[in-house]
Amino acid sequence: MTLFDLSLNEIHNRLHAGDLSVTDLVNQAFQTINERDEQIQAYLTLDEEGALRQAKAMDERLSSGGERGLLFGLPVGVKDNMVTEGLRTTCASQFLRNYDPIYDATAVEKLRTADSVIVGKLNMDEFAMGGSNENSSFKPVRNPWNLDYVPGGSSGGSAAAVAAGEAYFTLGSDTGGSIRQPASYCGVVGLKPTYGLVSRYGLVAFASSLDQIGPITKNVEDSAYVMQAIAGYDAKDSTSAKVDIPDYISSLTGDVKGLKIAVPSEYIGEGVDPAIKDAIMSSLQVLEGLGAEWEEVSLPYTEYAVATYYILASSEASSNLARFDGVRYGVRADKPANLLELYHRSRSEGFGPEVKRRIMLGTYALSSGYYDAYYLKAQKVRTLIKQDFDNVFAKYDVIIGPAAPTTAFKLGSQVDDPLTMYLNDILTIPVSLAGVPAISVPCGFVEGMPVGMQIIGKAFDEQTVLRVAHAFEQHTDFHKQRPQL
Repeated sequence: MTLFDLSLNEIHNRLHAGDLSVTDLVNQAFQTINERDEQIQAYLTLDEEGALRQAKAMDERLSSGGERGLLFGLPVGVKDNMVTEGLRTTCASQFLRNYDPIYDATAVEKLRTADSVIVGKLNMDEFAMGGSNENSSFKPVRNPWNLDYVPGGSSGGSAAAVAAGEAYFTLGSDTGGSIRQPASYCGVVGLKPTYGLVSRYGLVAFASSLDQIGPITKNVEDSAYVMQAIAGYDAKDSTSAKVDIPDYISSLTGDVKGLKIAVPSEYIGEGVDPAIKDAIMSSLQVLEGLGAEWEEVSLPYTEYAVATYYILASSEASSNLARFDGVRYGVRADKPANLLELYHRSRSEGFGPEVKRRIMLGTYALSSGYYDAYYLKAQKVRTLIKQDFDNVFAKYDVIIGPAAPTTAFKLGSQVDDPLTMYLNDILTIPVSLAGVPAISVPCGFVEGMPVGMQIIGKAFDEQTVLRVAHAFEQHTDFHKQRPQL
């Protein structure tokens, strides 16, 4: 048992009693990283000196009776597509291998305000494009439950670090499932908030109408604490929503009596591993035993979600990544003959194959003569997908299904088959297109690998999502199981 197996409240009580110091917690993080990360490869950049310096200052404040933030003393890792002042931010791309930001992303700033300690930046698929973390230009991340398997992506480093005990919690980003799918594969809790609830300022953009920052934690209660710290309006983000932030922590009542659950037939039908379906059905029985009711429903436009997503996300990526030109920041081609060669060589040398593939797909979809046939049509289908959710939520409180159609797959088994890789996100993408919140919580194991249950809620109703997830967690022990490294 490590210090990170303690609950947040237990840690804070021990800190207050003087039985534990912030330096102890930070040392625990780096000790585990030193022991395990050569295998896991979750981190790209570490800041041991800065973290210990911050821990020492916090210990002095603790001894003098100073104020403590909500996440006081907790060592955290941040996905490497969120800028961190003075701490290298690469997006796991050769293009940004030398980029040291001069400011913090708003979510990172809020973590610092809540008194957490950032220990390092986490590996990911390059520019958040991928579902296995094999698209990192530095090194692939491995799943702590079986090192021959992927951790999921693009927030694979964020999920693997929590599963391996290398951080108390982490931040990930979710565009089409990049928090929930790796959380499912690694047996941890991953929450994608409602679009606009957490500021995107300082998050390196992939697809601006879909990207959202969220927590990856070892249990639901920790997820509620992190959301309490990072949610809220930000004037620096034009997509930030002006909504009241409720008390997420007090919503964890364990009461789901009378709750109405919808189970989409498309989420438990063809293409979903029968063993995954069995785990979801068993989980529904747990909730049913707590007084909830469930019925099977249909989300008919689900079958179009993957095609819609990859047109829209790639189109936005082709626009967002145009800023990486070798002129302003990032790598620059050596001794180009002219400006066009500077652009061409910088982008050819800086971007990996998956990023190039999506830029080309998006540029094609936005080009003259194809815009109406592809991009505009995809926007219309996105509206239909959102209406699917609206229709179900008119009658039900939450929607439940698997977070992924299978458990984690072997490293290298799908890397040469982009279409199969894209289909791994078929159960998370519709949620992202609709902009509603969803959480993945551990709900079983298949052949030793974790299974995640996805709980989807109404827009800005994270309270209900967290309440249902917490109630399920209190009557199961899947979240307590740890990989044997």
